Amino acid sequence: MQVTKDMIIIDVLTKYPDTAQFFINIGMHCLGCPSASGESIEQACIVHDADADKLVSDINEFIAKAR
Repeated sequence: MQVTKDMIIIDVLTKYPDTAQFFINIGMHCLGCPSASGESIEQACIVHDADADKLVSDINEFIAKAR
């Protein structure tokens, strides 16, 4: 599965729990909160002033190496 910036955060974390570090590193410390259940990666990046394209790229690179 390729992660995209329109994906809901909790969906990514459910499938790839080890990706939590990427969200935490950019200030998304509330990964268990209701926002994570309904917010896309892009929406969260806007709130946290982070680059969604870079985050998604880093996560996909990590997932590819972990396989």
